[in-house]
Amino acid sequence: MSAGTSRSAVAPEKSPEMPGDLKMARALWPVLVASAVGLLPFTVFSTYLVPIAEETGSGVAAVGGLRGLGGLAALAVGTALAPLIDRVPKSKAVAVGLVVLAVSSALGASGDFLLTAVFCLLVGAGTAVINPALTAAAADRFGDGKSAARAATLVTSTTSMTAMLAAPLIALPALLWGWEGDLLAVTVVSLLLAAVFLVRGRKGEDPVVEGGPRTGYFASFKALAQVRGSVPLLAISFLRTAVFMGYLAYLAVYYDDRFHLDPALFSLVWTLSGASFFVSNLLTGRITNAEKSTVGTEQLLLVGLLAALVTATGFWFTTWLPLALAFTSLHAASHAAVAACAVSLLVRRCGSMRGSALSLNAAGQSLGVFAGAALGGAGLGLAGYPGIAAAFGLLVAVAVVAGLLVLRSEDEIPGSA
Repeated sequence: MSAGTSRSAVAPEKSPEMPGDLKMARALWPVLVASAVGLLPFTVFSTYLVPIAEETGSGVAAVGGLRGLGGLAALAVGTALAPLIDRVPKSKAVAVGLVVLAVSSALGASGDFLLTAVFCLLVGAGTAVINPALTAAAADRFGDGKSAARAATLVTSTTSMTAMLAAPLIALPALLWGWEGDLLAVTVVSLLLAAVFLVRGRKGEDPVVEGGPRTGYFASFKALAQVRGSVPLLAISFLRTAVFMGYLAYLAVYYDDRFHLDPALFSLVWTLSGASFFVSNLLTGRITNAEKSTVGTEQLLLVGLLAALVTATGFWFTTWLPLALAFTSLHAASHAAVAACAVSLLVRRCGSMRGSALSLNAAGQSLGVFAGAALGGAGLGLAGYPGIAAAFGLLVAVAVVAGLLVLRSEDEIPGSA
């Protein structure tokens, strides 16, 4: 088998019948719980930034800027370890990442500025291992093809749901033990989950997807690039994340400036966006990976990108609140559909290299967070809201071109739809 051929082109799906979501969730419960826990440290950090800054004796800007260290660590670690993710048991990789998360959370609870910086670095590094390993592990458990892709998107759906609900969930316990208690609780839960993954691994519950012969470290990048559609798919993930995260960075500012929404009312807008993303991600993963799906994943990917192009530009010109809310919901839903399609296609096309592909996908998303905020700020500074619309519109336009390349590669890979 050549390096550029996906397993779906030469091997049938292992599961003759698509498992239901509940059956998948029961089989994947540690994976789903771990994917939720991985979001908690930075959620605590963002929610309690002001008291954390006061505890460290530093300003909010200085402490808030440490969050960027996590993104840089995730980018570096995710890229460097990408070829190695598929060469070790996923359970061990997840366990190591969870231990790193536990240590970082314990350090973050100290309230020391230097240790808070270490906390941000270690959380970024830990999640760079945990997230792709969990997604690949979920896919591995259900073999190849659409069942594997559906399992992977179930993980991403859980993550998006957790992102929407995490803030209120951590706020209630914090009333009893403060933000420090939240981080220490993450430490305990992470260690317990790490033990669960190690035990499951020793029991042989760590399936391995068979593939071609192992290649060298740098040759692995070349082999992955030769999988048809992989490069434009990774580019789409980077560009999509840059647009969506950049858009979210200035969303509150726009609603305050244009519609005079106070933080309490804006929280409802945030909930609308998060709920739209979750529902769209869940349904897209289910529809495109159904046994007898009539919707091609590549086609839906392109539709999602076109919808994102309209909403990423049109939103910034809205002057009527109901229309702005509709754009907010549709924009989140379109990005969620694109994200689910990209993960599904990477899992189905990359076969035994899916872990490496997902690691690079996560690294690209980390880079996108920085790029989106920077480009959005530049657009706002140069030309106001039309400048933001132009900057984000350009990024999505490039993603649409990449989507056309993915669609073109559909006919070259049997069974990819």
